[in-house]
Order: sequence, then structure tokens, then C-alpha cells
Amino acid sequence: MRWPKDPTGSGHPRINRIYRWMRRLSRSLMSVWFREINIVDDENIPPEGGVIFISWHPSGLIDPMLMHASLPGRLSMIAKHTLFKVPVLGRLIRGAGAVPIERAQDTEDREGAKSRNKQQLDNVAKVVAEGGRLIIFPEGTTHNEANVKRARSGAARILLAAHRKAEKEGFAAPKLVPVGLHYSESSTFRERAAVIVERVMEFDPIPTLVDDEEAQDVADRAWVANVTESIGVELQRASLSKTTWRERTLIWKGRSLAYAEKARQSGGKLVRPTYAESVLGARRVRAGWEFLAQKEPALTEQLVDDCETHFLELEERDISPIDVDTRPDQLTIKESLMISASWLWAAVWMLGLITWSAVFGNLVPYRANHVAVRFMKKRGADQAIIGTLKVLTAIVSFPLWWIICSLAMTWMLLATASPVNEILQMHWLLAALTELPSYLVFSVFFVWWPTSAKLHLKLYARLVLSWRAMQRWKAWKDDQYNWDVLVKRQRQLAGRLVGLGEGLILPGDPDWVDPPAGKDDVVSVKRRDIAQT
Repeated sequence: MRWPKDPTGSGHPRINRIYRWMRRLSRSLMSVWFREINIVDDENIPPEGGVIFISWHPSGLIDPMLMHASLPGRLSMIAKHTLFKVPVLGRLIRGAGAVPIERAQDTEDREGAKSRNKQQLDNVAKVVAEGGRLIIFPEGTTHNEANVKRARSGAARILLAAHRKAEKEGFAAPKLVPVGLHYSESSTFRERAAVIVERVMEFDPIPTLVDDEEAQDVADRAWVANVTESIGVELQRASLSKTTWRERTLIWKGRSLAYAEKARQSGGKLVRPTYAESVLGARRVRAGWEFLAQKEPALTEQLVDDCETHFLELEERDISPIDVDTRPDQLTIKESLMISASWLWAAVWMLGLITWSAVFGNLVPYRANHVAVRFMKKRGADQAIIGTLKVLTAIVSFPLWWIICSLAMTWMLLATASPVNEILQMHWLLAALTELPSYLVFSVFFVWWPTSAKLHLKLYARLVLSWRAMQRWKAWKDDQYNWDVLVKRQRQLAGRLVGLGEGLILPGDPDWVDPPAGKDDVVSVKRRDIAQT
């Protein structure tokens, strides 16, 4: 995993040791939680001046932790003031750079909250004006909906205040940078994630300061409202927002068909794309469909119906589009044996020292995590809250258990009252282990537990992939699936998708031009002049 380098120079806030430790913890947890993390286009981050990063908020605590781990520099985060009162969590998020904001709806003292909120926003604006970097989720709350919720005005108000403070004190003008957060499944362990840094948003000049306070307030409110509206649209574009999860699922499955068809047309081997490449493919499909839905609604409605019918049949047969696309023309015994051998190799290593160490050092907190999640599900918590709970309990329970296990192993090796120590003393070579410093033994074991867990996860991932390949192979040999019909229909659908896309200028094409700030991708989609291609 490549983490971006921090900016250097006097124009950027110093990153202290506590912040580095907290970010190291975020990166460690995120790299364990997700099996793949892609950070794309971080060169879009301005090299000077303050930056406000904005993003949608679909996954609770996972969203800020992933941004904290992925974005360079010392980041501050705005969070509800009530979170700082939660034991452990309050200390952790404050150490990670979070700053409290008190909203009127969160307290009975609404007038006092508004006054305190204004002062807190002014303090945050000062940090941004002086070159600081801030993370804001303009929706104001986490959710599990497919569409972006209405953006609140806080980000625009902070940007306006930061602009004026920076201009007054001679600093570079702060910028607003959208960030797309994408998950294959954020609340499920070992899924994939992508953090895509979008281009800097451009706005109308900030209102000029005048002596008339009422006129100034009207002008400022109009500017803030306009910027907030643009932020809402930008979040929809960056997150590939759709009205329902059905539409979002169709886009992602359509992206899979188009990717496989392009690989076939180019004569290349069909390989699994990175998650960032998958996100770009989904963005292309989304932009193309929305454009054609406006220009040729009957054509797109028929294509959507045909795709949905095909995908529904695959779900009923418990197979996926990739099962259809990757089915070979001939099923050879050699390839079947290679898949089985890969599964057996991973299974044998799973029974060795690595797995037993991983079980001893991680099973108890893992089960505690599972019990807590099951309890929350019974209470009716949504997926965003469950994902947050998983990460939060992991932050506390895993290190605590590693300390307990390391102390126990240190005692077993070094304490004269330990039966293990007596056995080691019986051989001169093993006796040397009992003379090691206690802090060294403790440190080695404390590092070994999470290391063995990571090695175990790699073996487990290989085992699961091999098992899925064996199940796929079994399905390929079953004639009841009527593979010839499925393959023919899927390739026809893929050909229609690719054909429509080739006639359009879409995101990722060399001649694509990003839409203006506050406009969705569909406004920049154009028909391609076939005569010139």
C-alpha cells in the first residue's frame, strides 16, 4: 500500500508525534480491515494554502478513519461535540485531529449552541486560513442510503471565513477539494476501498466587504447558499450517487460486463481490475446512461430492463456475471488440478504455526467483536453503525488482548515458577531463551500477534479464492445452467453497452473535460464524431 507523502515547508502545520501515532494506527487498522485500498489522483491536492476536503458519509467511523489514513498532511476533522464525551472514543478522535462542533439540534440550549457554534467555526476557519487541512462531511450525519443527503452550509461558511482571514493575513487562498469514497462493502471484513481525490472546485469571487451589515449578510448568505448547492452536486458526482441501491447495483454490474467485453475485443486476458479501475468504469457507465436517458429514453429503458432481467436470472442460479465471463470454452483436468492444489497448499499452511498464533492472539477480541455486532443487529442498528462499532471495538479490544497475551507468554518463558521455563532449562541451547530481557520478549510477542494475523489473512484469502474457483468450476460443469444461452445473452448485452459508450466522450477518455464545479458528469458527456475517429 502506497501512502501519500506529507507536504513539507513552513506553510504547512507541523505533524506532532501523537498525530503520527494515531495516523499509524488508522493506517494499520484500515490495511487490515480492507484487503485492497486504492488512493487515486492525490496530485490534485494543492501544494500550498489551506484545504477543505469534503466527502459523503455512508459508513460511520470508517469514513473519517480511511480519509485520516489516506490523505497527507496534518488533518483536522469536524465532529459532533457529543462524540467527545464518549469514553475512549473522545480521546482517540481528539488525538487524531478532530475538533468539536455543537449543533443547535443536539442540545436544549439552542441559542447558546448557535453562539458557541459560530465561535467554533471561526476557530476552524483560522486553522484553514493558515494552511491547515480539514475534513468535513457536509451531509452532517452518516447514513446507508444510495443517494447523497442534502448538504449543510457549514463547509461553505468555513470556506468564506477562511478566505477572508487568509487574504487579511497574506496567506494563500484556501481550496475546496471533493473526495470520493467507494467501498465494495464497507461493513464487511476484507473488502475493497478506493479514495479518489477530485479536482479543486472553482467558485464565484467571495462577496466584497461593505459597511452595511444587513447588505453584507444578504450577500454572504447568497454566496454560501450557491456554494452549498454546488457542494451537494459535487458530492453526488464524486460518490456516483443514485436514487436507489437497485440503480447503483445495475451500474456496477453493467460496468463489469463492459470491462469484460472490452478485454475480449482487444484480445487481452481477462484479469480482475483494481478497485479504482472499477470505480472509473462505474463512473463511465453512470454518465453514459444518464446522458442517453435524456436523449434516447426508450433505448436506455429497454437496455436497463434487459440487463435487470439477465442479472435476476443469474441471482436465481446463484452465479455472478464474472462466472459467465470467465467460463473457458474447454474445461481441462489440468486447470482443475491446479485450482485444487492451490486450495490444498493454503489449507496446509493454515494448520501451521501462523494460524495457531493468529488464533491465540486474536480469537478472543474477534469473538468479542462478533458478540457486540450481533447485539447491535438485534437492536436494529443500520449497517453504518455496525461498521463503526466493528472498528471501534477493534481499536480497544485487540491491543488490550495482545498486551495480556504478551505478558502471559513472557511469564511462561522467563518466570522460574513456570513449567515452560523448567522444560527450557533442561537443554543448554533452549536455556538461553530464559535469559532474554523481559521487555524484549514482551515486544517480540506484542508485534508477532498482529503480524501472524496478517499472514493468516493472506493465507485465508488465498484459501477462499481457491474455494470459490473450485465452486465456479463445479458450476461450469453443470449443464442445467444452460451456459451457452447465458454466455450468448451476456455478451450481447455487453456489446450493446460498449457500443453505446464508444459513441460518447466519457470520464477517463483522453478528450474528456471535467464538468464545472456544481455540475454532474452528464453535462460534459458529448457524442463522439465517428467520422474523425
